[in-house]
Formats: sequence, structure tokens, C-alpha cells
Amino acid sequence: MSSNQTSPTTPAVLRFFGVDNSADKRGALYIFVLLAALLVTPIVVGNDFVYHVFITICLFAGLSTAWNIVGGYAGQLSLGHAMYYGIGAYTGMILVNAGITPWIGMFVGAAVSAVVAALIAYPCFRLKGPFYALASIAFLEVFHVLAIEMKWLTGGATGKMIPLQVGWEWMIFQDRLPSLLIAFGMLCFVLAIAQVIRHRRMGFYLIATRERESAAKAAGIPTVKVRIYAAAMSGALVSMLGTFHAMYLTFIEPDSAFDLIFSIQIVLFALVGGIGTVFGPLLGAILLVPITEISRGLLGASALGLHGFVYGVILMLVVVFMPDGVVSLLPKRARKALDPEQFDDTTGQPIGDTELDAPQLDPIQTKARPPLGDEVLKVDDLVKNFGGLKVTQHVNISLRQGEVLGIIGPNGAGKTTLFNMLSGFLEADSGSVVVMGPDGKPHTPKGVADFVSLGVGRTFQIVQPFAAMTVEENIMVGAFYHHPDVDSARRVAGEIATELGLGRFLHEEAKNLPIGGLKRLEVARVMAMRPRILLLDEVMAGINPSDLVEAIRLIKAIRDTGVSIIAIEHVMRAIMDLSDRVIVINSGAVISEGDPESVVRDEAVIEAYLGKEAGNAEA
Repeated sequence: MSSNQTSPTTPAVLRFFGVDNSADKRGALYIFVLLAALLVTPIVVGNDFVYHVFITICLFAGLSTAWNIVGGYAGQLSLGHAMYYGIGAYTGMILVNAGITPWIGMFVGAAVSAVVAALIAYPCFRLKGPFYALASIAFLEVFHVLAIEMKWLTGGATGKMIPLQVGWEWMIFQDRLPSLLIAFGMLCFVLAIAQVIRHRRMGFYLIATRERESAAKAAGIPTVKVRIYAAAMSGALVSMLGTFHAMYLTFIEPDSAFDLIFSIQIVLFALVGGIGTVFGPLLGAILLVPITEISRGLLGASALGLHGFVYGVILMLVVVFMPDGVVSLLPKRARKALDPEQFDDTTGQPIGDTELDAPQLDPIQTKARPPLGDEVLKVDDLVKNFGGLKVTQHVNISLRQGEVLGIIGPNGAGKTTLFNMLSGFLEADSGSVVVMGPDGKPHTPKGVADFVSLGVGRTFQIVQPFAAMTVEENIMVGAFYHHPDVDSARRVAGEIATELGLGRFLHEEAKNLPIGGLKRLEVARVMAMRPRILLLDEVMAGINPSDLVEAIRLIKAIRDTGVSIIAIEHVMRAIMDLSDRVIVINSGAVISEGDPESVVRDEAVIEAYLGKEAGNAEA
């Protein structure tokens, strides 16, 4: 059995955590041994300092793993995560002073942190640029100032002691072992959450959004919403750990609870261990925490600030020699087992065009081409200007079910801008786009999500694969739109990959495919969404002649299933062979429309491509 094939004998509870094949089971075993060592070692040694070091490892590993959900999976850099740690710490302390156990305060703080995280994330994720990182730092300072000024509640700048009520109810103990058990349990809880997210649809959506936001939107992913969920979950988990740590320290002050340096430490463990991986932050904490804590223990007060120097040196070494983190130094078998979704099991070498399989079209060519159906798309008087530049001028288009409409025109004519309006990526200045829905009623979609829900799928002029994902995972991102279950999406992805000649490369990273393979992959991802209208933006540009023949066959096969196609192309052989009608656009306006043969003889078309002299000569 391939390491990536699902085993039907795997227990359901393991499959829930993404453990469904032999590689996953090896990875689970490695992690079990590693976690067992974290728990058993201090118990065997029996030294209070060793207990403290391992409690600190569990704490920082949990904090960094929680940060990694938004910073690694979603790719949204937060430098203010100590804010949620502080919220959890102060919430626990305030409720303990009110006679409420920190076990309840932990969840209250998590709820508050989740709300705060969502409120910060919502406006930032709707913008482009470093706004989220800047906002996280700004709000960290806001909470720092609030903690100082609200003396009646927080104790102000001098901090506040937590009542020393010993026992499990209050998370305060005379021995270290109970604190270790709580820290270890919380680490396991956070790791389990991170593992489940990564191996469920949510994880695929986050990675896709991080890699290519426009392609993710075209695949029907609510990119802002999934990142807000990630931010809220991340903040809540950090807050829970903050509550525990406050009880462990029995003292809390604003300078340590809302500390920018502490936030950067949380990020650092993920960077050193392997950002975006499930267990990289754990490895980073195991490496860094003992070095700094032992240095402090040996050097005492003379080591004040030494941890910053140690972190800086290690970070520089990691950036230079292992940019993917410590996890990249593990043996390939162990690396693959620890995180099979993150590390492909192939050679990593680029694939040549000649290595691609021919599309297996027989399964979808069993029916003859059906007659053209009713109108499924109508564009009426579409206008788009960028300042004084008229990009689209009063364009009118209609498309029938099962029809192939070719769009040609010189470079810069406005074809891709038209596509962006037909898929919701741009809003027209005037005019309308009406799509006939599956319910048989006309709809006027307003955004990408509306177009996707009506069955409009598209490719991009510049291919946009999710490079960090395998071929299978790229197609699964599209399949998730109708198949939320991972197993179903994986099955659909395998079927479509085989049909399009990508079956042998299911577990190859997308970045290793040649240009022809990447274009097939984009089509495969869209077809996994079962579109009713397919917009193809120069899918044949740059491919070799043999791939061109296969691409024409493939599009005909898709057409014969009843899918309506609009294709922008410069390859005239493909336009002539595929199109039922052709529209020519020049300077944003339609200058000719008709069957392919009559359009290519049109004087206006010849003039647009070759110049006025050529048009006069033809006449």
C-alpha cells in the first residue's frame, strides 16, 4: 500500500486526527515517543529545576503551535500574540479573586480572546499588506496600557499576586508534578487541535489562501472568513495557556503579560522548528528552551538577557542553513511520517513535458456531443474604465449551454479584464452579467463567491498552483466545494487527475510540474468543482505541439459533458478547432463576432492584428 493511500482498517478515531495510512501511523508513533519522553524524563530525574524546564517546554511549544495556526497555516504574521496570553492570565487572576476556579476562567479568557482576535482580524484581512502584523503590535500595547491604568482591577504597573489556594481546583501546587501534568495535557490538546485543522478541509483552505489568494477565491474558499476562524482559534488557545501560566507563576504584571519580546519568542519557536508544520514548533521549543534555561541556571544573574542572544544566534543559523526549520534536518522517512501533508515523498526534481501521461478521456467521451441548450450567460453593455483608460467598452456577450465561445484579440485588448468581470474579481462600472442558475432562474452575481455558487469556474492567464501542495491536494481544494469530507475529496481528485493524465504525479509537489502540467492542474482543480460555465484564460499558451493536441481533445471532452466554455486564446489552431463562435476584442470593444471562418477573414480583425495597411491590402 502506498504511503498516501487510506487504509480501511484504520480506526475512526485515528482517521479523525489525520492518521489513515502507514506513514501517518509511523508519524504518530514518533510523536508518541517524543511526548512520552517530555512527560517521563522529569519524573525519572525528580529535580525541581528539570521539572521547570520541561513545564516551560510544554508551555512554549503549546503557545507556538497555537500561533502557527494563524501565522503558519494561514500565513498571517502576528507579532502581538502575547496580547491573548495576557488576556487569559488576567482573566484567570480576576476570576480567582472572585472565587471562581481558573478551570472556568480559562474558557472565559479564551472566549474573550477569540472575540478580540476576530475583531482585529476582520478589517486587516480585508486589506492587502502588513496591516495585521502592525495591528497586532498596536493592540498589544493598548492592552498593556489598559492593564497599567486599571489599577482597581489589575493591580497596575506593580502587578498582583494570585491567592495561594493550593489544589487542583486552583491549579496551584506545592509539587511540580501536577503542574507538569497540566502543561503536558494542554500541549497535547493544542497539538491535537492543530493536527485536526491541518488534515481537515479547514487546513487545506488555509494553506491555499496563504499560497494564492485569488486562486483560492476562485475555488470557492471564503478567504477572509477562514483566516478569521484561524485567528480566533489561535488567540483562544494562547489565552488558555496564559491562564495556566499565571497560576503556575502566582504573580502577574503588565510588563511580562503584554510583552512584545514574549510575542517574538512565541514566533521564534515556530520559525526555528518549521513554520507551517504541525510539529515544527514543538521541535523548536525542545531545542531552544533547555539551552536558555540551563544557561540561566548555570550563570544566574550574570545571564540576564542571555536568552535573547542565544535565540538570535540560533535564528541566524536556521535562516542560513535550514530555512525550512529544524524539521528539515530529520531523515526523509521521519519527516514524511511526521507531517505527510507538508512533505512530499517524491524526488523533488522538475518533471519534463514528455513525462506527463496523455489524458485518459474515454470515461468522459462515452456520449456524443449534445445539441446546444438554452442561454446560460448574458453580458449586457459592460463598461470598465481605469481612470481615463477605457478597458471595456459596451461589451455584449451571450453563451448557450454546451457552447464554446472563443475570444481573441491583440495583447492589451481587455480580454482578461473582461474575464475578471465575468468571474467576480472586478466590478463593472456599468452594465450587467446575468447567469442562469441551477434552479433555472436568472441571477445577477456580485462577487466571486456568487459566481462560484452559480457554477462559474475559471483558470488564470498566469498559472496559479498552490506550490506547497501536491497535485492531489491542489485538486482536492476544488473538490472540497461539493465534497467537504477529506476522503471523498481525495477520491474525486484521484479520478480527475487520472482523466487529465496527472495520475502518476498525485503525490508530486505542484511546483515540480512543467508548464503544460500546471495548466492541466488548473483545469483539473476547476473541474473538481463541477462547473457549469468554464472560463479558460490562455490555457494553451506556452505548451508544446503534442500537449496542444491533447489539450484540444480535453476541452472537447469537457464540452461534450454539457459544460459551456469561454476561452481566451492566442493559439489560432485551437480557436478554429474548438469554437462554435468567436468574438474579437480590440481596445476594449467587440469589433467582430461570428463563426471562426468568417471572423478570421473580417477586415477589421486583420487590421487589428496586422495594421491598417494589411487590412487595406486584404481588401
